[in-house]
Amino acid sequence: MKKLALAAALSVVATGAFAGGYVEPVIEPVVIVEETSSSAGGILVPAIAVLLLVLALHHD
Repeated sequence: MKKLALAAALSVVATGAFAGGYVEPVIEPVVIVEETSSSAGGILVPAIAVLLLVLALHHD
């Protein structure tokens, strides 16, 4: 009878522990932001624009 009571108590504890089921943990993806470095320092596009403007004004 003691074994039956022990088995019943363990089964109640075990079903309570697994009542929710297994939930896989959600891991957020890591976002890596890489900054690009340039030797021009962002001056290349404005320099070309000024050069084209000077050429256009000089042509007239």
